[in-house]
Amino acid sequence: MEVNSILGYVGALIVGLVLGLIGGGGSILTVPVLVYLIGLNPVTATAYSLFVVGITSIFGTFQNFKKKLVHVKTAIIFSIPAFIAVYLTRRFIVPAIPEVVITIGDFDVSKNTFIMVFFAIIMLLASISMIIKRKTKNVKGQIIIYNYPLIAVEGIVVGILTGLVGAGGGFLIIPALVVLAKLPMKKAIGTSLLIIAVKSLIGFLGDLHNLEIDWVFLIVFTTVSIMGIFIGIYISKFISSKKLKHGFGWFILVMSFYIIYKELF
Repeated sequence: MEVNSILGYVGALIVGLVLGLIGGGGSILTVPVLVYLIGLNPVTATAYSLFVVGITSIFGTFQNFKKKLVHVKTAIIFSIPAFIAVYLTRRFIVPAIPEVVITIGDFDVSKNTFIMVFFAIIMLLASISMIIKRKTKNVKGQIIIYNYPLIAVEGIVVGILTGLVGAGGGFLIIPALVVLAKLPMKKAIGTSLLIIAVKSLIGFLGDLHNLEIDWVFLIVFTTVSIMGIFIGIYISKFISSKKLKHGFGWFILVMSFYIIYKELF
């Protein structure tokens, strides 16, 4: 086994570890690991990432469901526009992106470069949401009144972003659940994992028409990531998740600039 392959599986373990430690954010590492360590092209990497994110989120959802931190009705309402958007994005939009997206002087921005730079921008936004400390109000006991038009818009936006970059989009979903569904933060985190699981796996279905899937590799990679989740959940009993999330945010910020530099310069 090559050194990069070994590092790739270590990366899979770290993805799960971060998910187990801080409850989210780790999935955004999946695409860089698959592209830069395993050597997959970005289109295949984003497809595989959807599968990994979807399966690992199911395990996270199960853990939160046992703690009664998943609001199923809200998850279903938020999932519908998101999974429609992510499926259509993977089935039709991603394959329709031209091999040369734009030409600037003598520099051609290829499809792969475009996807990775766009992914880095999403990483940048996610890192900011982790670094900035927000005060959250206790909304426990409030009656949930669903703003369906806003939920639909939010679901479509998140679905398209997830479809393009293969990340879960929890940094967009969780605030939307707090603001639009009036869920307490802990229940918003648990509910977001169910939404992420549903839309990621349905988005992956859109790729079955366009890509040849290496199921053996994908299942092994996902299994290693799941092992990381259980290790992370155990370690989280002894470490403050808030401090870890803040530090991880800075790490993601640095990585986003690295990807932009690597792809463009």
